[in-house]
Amino acid sequence: MPYAWQSKGMKQSGVEDMVLLPKIQEGAIVDNLKKRYTEDLIYTYIGPVLISVNPFKPMPYFTEKELDQYQGAASYENPPHIYAVADAMYRNMISEREKQCVIISGESGAGKTVSAKYIMSYIAKVSGGGPNVQRVKDVILESNPLLEAFGNAKTVRNNNSSRFGKYVEIQFSGGQPDGGRISNFLLEKSRVVSQNPMERNFHVFYQLCAGANKEDREALGLTNPDYYYYLNQSGAFVVDGIDDVQDYNETRKAMDVMGIGLEEQVEVMSIVAGILHLGNISFEESGNYAIPCDDEFMAFPAYLLGVSDQLLKTKLTSRVMETKWGGKSETVNMQLNVEQASYTRDALAKALYSRVFDYLVNAVNAAMIDRQQVSIGILDIYGFEIFQKNGFEQFCINFVNEKLQQIFIQLTLKAEQEEYVDEGIKWTPVEYFNNKIVCDLIESKRPPGIMSILDDVCATLHAQSDGADIKVLEKLGQAALPGNQHYVGFSAGFTVQHYAGKVTYEVDGFCERNRDVLFKDIIELMQSSQHKFIRDLFVEDLVNVKRGKPTTASTKIRTQANQLVDRLMLCTPHYVRCIKPNETKKAHDWETERVRHQVEYLGLKENIRVRRAGFAYRRPFDKFLRRYAVLTKETFPHWHGSVTDGIKHLMSTVNMEPDQWQFGRTKLFVKNPESLFLLEEVRERKYDHYARKIQKCWRRFRSDLYFDSLKKQASSIVMNKKERRYATINRNFAGDYIGIDENPALKSLIGRREKIEFAATVNKFDRRFKCTKRDLVITGQFVYLIGREKVAKGPQKGQFIEVVKRKLAMEEVVSVSLSPYQDDFVVLHTKDYDTVFETVFKTEFLNVLNAKYQHQMGRGLNVAFNQAITFSVKKEGWGGGGKKQLAFQKVGQASFPSLKPSGGKMMVSIGAGLPSNTTPGRQAVRRPNAARSQPNQARPQQQRQQQQQGWGRPPAQAPGVMPGSRGSLKRRNTGDKKMSIPRGGQKKVANRKSKEFNPDFLKVAQPGAGAGRRAPPAPMPKRNRAPPPPPPSLPQCKAVYAYDAADTDELSFTADAIIEIVKKDPSGWWTGKLRGREGLFPANYVEEI
Repeated sequence: MPYAWQSKGMKQSGVEDMVLLPKIQEGAIVDNLKKRYTEDLIYTYIGPVLISVNPFKPMPYFTEKELDQYQGAASYENPPHIYAVADAMYRNMISEREKQCVIISGESGAGKTVSAKYIMSYIAKVSGGGPNVQRVKDVILESNPLLEAFGNAKTVRNNNSSRFGKYVEIQFSGGQPDGGRISNFLLEKSRVVSQNPMERNFHVFYQLCAGANKEDREALGLTNPDYYYYLNQSGAFVVDGIDDVQDYNETRKAMDVMGIGLEEQVEVMSIVAGILHLGNISFEESGNYAIPCDDEFMAFPAYLLGVSDQLLKTKLTSRVMETKWGGKSETVNMQLNVEQASYTRDALAKALYSRVFDYLVNAVNAAMIDRQQVSIGILDIYGFEIFQKNGFEQFCINFVNEKLQQIFIQLTLKAEQEEYVDEGIKWTPVEYFNNKIVCDLIESKRPPGIMSILDDVCATLHAQSDGADIKVLEKLGQAALPGNQHYVGFSAGFTVQHYAGKVTYEVDGFCERNRDVLFKDIIELMQSSQHKFIRDLFVEDLVNVKRGKPTTASTKIRTQANQLVDRLMLCTPHYVRCIKPNETKKAHDWETERVRHQVEYLGLKENIRVRRAGFAYRRPFDKFLRRYAVLTKETFPHWHGSVTDGIKHLMSTVNMEPDQWQFGRTKLFVKNPESLFLLEEVRERKYDHYARKIQKCWRRFRSDLYFDSLKKQASSIVMNKKERRYATINRNFAGDYIGIDENPALKSLIGRREKIEFAATVNKFDRRFKCTKRDLVITGQFVYLIGREKVAKGPQKGQFIEVVKRKLAMEEVVSVSLSPYQDDFVVLHTKDYDTVFETVFKTEFLNVLNAKYQHQMGRGLNVAFNQAITFSVKKEGWGGGGKKQLAFQKVGQASFPSLKPSGGKMMVSIGAGLPSNTTPGRQAVRRPNAARSQPNQARPQQQRQQQQQGWGRPPAQAPGVMPGSRGSLKRRNTGDKKMSIPRGGQKKVANRKSKEFNPDFLKVAQPGAGAGRRAPPAPMPKRNRAPPPPPPSLPQCKAVYAYDAADTDELSFTADAIIEIVKKDPSGWWTGKLRGREGLFPANYVEEI
């Protein structure tokens, strides 16, 4: 049976698993990715690692069809897909009872966030149901739009860039999600108050301005984004592909799902609006001190934050300092200059926003229950990035990416090779760059790295900040860092040679952002708010202040990164490596050098080499034997002997080649994935076989009790209306008469989640009353007619394949007509055109169709019995259509009909049957086999080929409730006070800052440490090609019985005829050659020579 992607005519591009590339070179990897990308095939494997190229457009293969296709399927059965990774995680967690995680990595704009969302949606879809389970799924899925609104923003490199990191843990019990937890890392707070040219602030600000209704806009003082200084600095307000109004509705809907009440939503959005108004407060110098340029701008932020405008003005322009002298303490009220006042304003805005963000993350976690059990973790974190100006935030972001790269190296390159050595496996080491030296350069304590030196400088400065950044540079210069080949210092900053490229950081602002200090005056201001929600965000105890070294931002991110690494190391990891093909953000644009750079620093070539030379699977002896013991009677349920002898017995039983597996000291190693797939397939068949035995015994028991009533129920449809046949009146119903359970390819033509209620081969009559074979299948929702077609072109040209000829929904069925005699003709009337067929199982067919029709439509099926039946035929092209007629007459005693077509009418003559009031009697139940081994058997179904074409578009999220129908964002108990915003806003302030945009930083980065020191590959030696081998002679078989072909694609032969065997098929229908003609023939009519 061909795999899904080998179905008829589906185009193939490149290699799906790059382990199979003929040349292991960066150029070959890039070319293969490009071939697939240009054909909209964005996924490629390197063994179990998935490579994903950002398509910059919606892709059509994320529909219900693909959800069904990948659920429970082995990775080799389908093309590479993110769903295959998600399914492997889910099935491994259930079968092994071990924690799983997926590490999604890549630079900014490579598609990491979208990949994480597809994984979460897949797991939510396939993992069971129930009210509580559905609630957890809703929380997991709706957390995405909520956290994206408050944590994502447009950057020059990515229109929906994550400006924070998150690790989502979905916790399971019995395969169903019943809890979870989200951890967040390093929100880029500085974006609230300042953005680079052509970038935006966080999405929620623009969503609120665009999506709020008229009442909310008035209550919150909302207008166009260019009015606000925190939004108008960069000149970017609208983003292609982002609908701020729709996203606002999704954000409010997500808040509802998280259990955030209307009052809390009012408080959150009021703070968001208050931050915008806070940014419009500007200062000017008066006697060396700062005063507001216009006191009018104080009123609205004070109103939204629940403080007096005079107190807000005081706290922004002055600071209470406590000094100690001679054991005495004294407080001094210090007036601030313009720079200090602006810094205080921005510090308040950043503190408000970051604490609201933490509140939302806690609300998501509160909506789930943290149960500390087996889980699937999804890491979606900011990607490696280089901007025109790189500051403290980029330094921290790139450090976290270095740590993630270190995990990938540790688990896929370093640990794997060390394991071979420890287990005594013969191994030739593969060289690679280990970026631990870069991580140590940044985070090491002894000798001190960049972060440790930065913390030391911040700890000695106290309240003084002037000259702090220069002192950091001096300290870095005095340390041993200049001797490190990955570090270069200069007058205004330093350059680090990261694994992904060289990045130059300007130290201006490093100390301020690292100290992350919120002065006591600002905390007191917020604790005086009239709104409890705001007071609860600022819970610091200002009376009992503990003295000690404050925790810096670099210490937090270093601690969080190492804790994250520890948590990931407790899980079985899976990897998605995302690649950004261009900087234009346009579909099908391909920048070869940019992709080559990413292929180099991601270490894909080394990954392929290790994968190709190593072993695909390894397992401790006892766990391996326990998993595959079911394969033989000797090892299941218990093996009596040594564990290695048991494994040897298993391997010999499945006929695995000795060079495909090897014993280590404590583990068994399996070489190729195909060998592992063999074990898994045999194991799955065993379990499936046992499950079917249990099911059949149970069904037989139940059917004994049920069959009598079922036959009587079915007979009631034709009682006193149609004569009965002598041979079938007491027949038991089997449902499946074509062995569909033994033909998974045929079953694949039916929807995976559709239960097959009836299946039989029928004689279908066309407009000329010509008879052809069709497979008739009834499910809970549809009626299928399956036929055979000859492939006209492509690699399968000349072969016959099974296709769905007609698929009818229950609502398309109008009625069914039969004659009053014992014949087997049935006419299925539909809204379009009618279908005429003949089946001996007509009573069972009527019973099943009537039951399913009644369940779907709420009414019984209309069944008519007439001596003349008029039916409509299919209109084809300019001709066809019209009406035809079947006429029936009772003649003699013949049990089989005589057919005489003439023009648009066919006369059916048949003998008398049993009286129409005959009822079935009792009979012992004997289920007919779907396919018999006797020579005169009915034709078994040929193995079908699965067709997987036409990927559908991903289902759009349900539209949120329009803001006009939501509760108002206006606060209660505010009296009749009406607020108005000052005219003009801060457009003129934004114009003062002329930022020049230099796009040079978007070019491909200089080679990083991960791409350095690679020796060029040795040229392949030339070889003389051997002449092609002669075509092999075909095996032969001898006919034991004569056979007359029943269809045009079959062979007719006499006993003792010699047939050449072209292809054997498990279905029992082989392909052969006889007298120069190729066709199908039944295998049980012949014996091999």
